[in-house]
Amino acid sequence: MPFAKISQTAYYVPDQIVTNNDLSKIMDTSDEWISSRTGIKERRISRDQETSDLATIVAKQLLEKSEIKPQDLDFIIVATISPDSMMPTTAARVQANIGATKAFAYDLTAACSGFVFALATAEKFIKTGSYQKGIVIGAEVLSKTLDWTDRRTAVLFGDGAGGVLLEAHSQEHFLAESLHSDGSRGQSLTSGQCGLASPYSKQGINNPYVAMDGRAIFDFAIKDVSTSIKELLESTNITGQNLDYALLHQANIRILDKMAKKIDLERKKFLANMMYYGNTSAASIPILLAESVENGIIKLDGSQTVLLSGFGGGLTWGSLIVKI
Repeated sequence: MPFAKISQTAYYVPDQIVTNNDLSKIMDTSDEWISSRTGIKERRISRDQETSDLATIVAKQLLEKSEIKPQDLDFIIVATISPDSMMPTTAARVQANIGATKAFAYDLTAACSGFVFALATAEKFIKTGSYQKGIVIGAEVLSKTLDWTDRRTAVLFGDGAGGVLLEAHSQEHFLAESLHSDGSRGQSLTSGQCGLASPYSKQGINNPYVAMDGRAIFDFAIKDVSTSIKELLESTNITGQNLDYALLHQANIRILDKMAKKIDLERKKFLANMMYYGNTSAASIPILLAESVENGIIKLDGSQTVLLSGFGGGLTWGSLIVKI
């Protein structure tokens, strides 16, 4: 049986930096208010690039780094909650942009858990033996989904994309997974509500903006996500000593602080970059992963055991333990 291996990583963020001080000029907020509550100091905001543009740049980087041809790709999965359009999908646009004529392509929507869900799905494609190479990307232009007069949400999010190339390998690299959803709490974090609008129905509610119950999401992350991570580690007999790094969704620095205590893992093993990019939803974990590879922290030689964990809208949460 073939196994899946992450063989390459890449990321891209828009060049426009918006600091907390910049935001204080357009809304009632301050650097102290934002950074003390979230750890975020700045974020990248797209001027004229759509989600598919960011994802295409990442896809091209993955091909260039790995020296493979677009025609060699079997699939492209893009995790996003901010697509250019519902049809065609962001993944289909990427497929066309890079000329991956043999790849099937589709989007996966699981909010901030999207990349983990997409990666778990892609790994199964490789294990069937029918597919040899595929790209998984998390890409978001969340700036177009925000109410820029609402400091509760507008200060949190940023734009960016990150991704990985998966290839068939003779040894197992995906060691364990845990995926969860709870739609009964879905109203704690919402976006893109489309109401009824036909001549035969009552007018529905349209609300394109992100809305969040911050306390509910914070408590959910600390309680449910930490519990699932602990159970996943226990099921694999992987201890804090065996785990090299934890790459969690980059939502709030205080969540990482509390999570380290909850799952009894050294805080220094929790990598973080939300101070520079904010919350980029499905893009946050692959951006952090690719940046850590670029900085030499993660080697991509199969010698390190890494936890990837996403959590957010749905509600959804999921974790993977991967040899990278």
